[in-house]
Amino acid sequence: MSVDDPVVITCSISGAIANRDQCPAIPYTPQEYGAEARRIVDEGGTMIHIHARKPDGAPSYEVEDFRAITEAILGEVDDVIVNYSTGAIGVPVEKRLAYLRALRPEVAALNMGSMNYAKYSRARKDFVFQTVFTNPFDEIIEFLRAMNELGIKPEHECFDLGHVGSLPPLLDMGVLKPPLHVDCVMGVVGGAPPTARNLAAMADNVPAGSHWGVIGISRDQWRLVAAALTIGGSIRVGLEDNFYLPDGEMARSNGELIAKARQMTEDVGRRPATVAEARELLGVPRRDVTRRDVITHPIEAAEA
Repeated sequence: MSVDDPVVITCSISGAIANRDQCPAIPYTPQEYGAEARRIVDEGGTMIHIHARKPDGAPSYEVEDFRAITEAILGEVDDVIVNYSTGAIGVPVEKRLAYLRALRPEVAALNMGSMNYAKYSRARKDFVFQTVFTNPFDEIIEFLRAMNELGIKPEHECFDLGHVGSLPPLLDMGVLKPPLHVDCVMGVVGGAPPTARNLAAMADNVPAGSHWGVIGISRDQWRLVAAALTIGGSIRVGLEDNFYLPDGEMARSNGELIAKARQMTEDVGRRPATVAEARELLGVPRRDVTRRDVITHPIEAAEA
């Protein structure tokens, strides 16, 4: 790898579960999302993954909350790729499709399979939580058809090797269009254990010609970032996935996590991609109209 292999640095700005009792830097309000976006872009982030929250911090799947957060982000930064989460437990598919249809983000995450989804505590000798995360093929195909119709690039989140193996049949069906953007999610109990060797195995199975990266959960994140950078992948960090810097200090902002990711990228002899380069690598052409126009006037913008 070299500086000729730019790295897409993504930030997952705020998840749906963790709260400020766990990390005071987690943004809740649209204005806080906007301020965090400014820090992210200033430090080299080119894509922002969004889970919406209400101003009190509760998770939201409402169009108005996604709209307010996205407008606040785009009011603070000149250019960034906007990526919406579509994953949820117990939220109907149609509700999750509604904000995609209304706001048309450039990218939307798509979970590529069902799994046990848990967090385990060695101190308690028990699970902190456990559930079944259902993502059957019929729902995946429904999301893909909607994204194709709306011109949204799917980000395929693969929590295990079998999820990567779910991509070729969808390509063969024609509901999935190359080039693909695939992220290997590692560190969730029930999914792939967070090791460099497992990451390499997942990356080796990504369909040829795809762009791929890693999403490392919790403190294993930094070792996985280092592994992905070394073998040619892109990276995601952010307060959804991990609160801590490599030295164990809690991050005071998403910007601090992005700054560390940028430093690691440069230390291995690569460089952060620009937003234009990230769009080219991901196969996400910039729209002729501005993102703000798309958000505020989606119908008129689509006709422009």
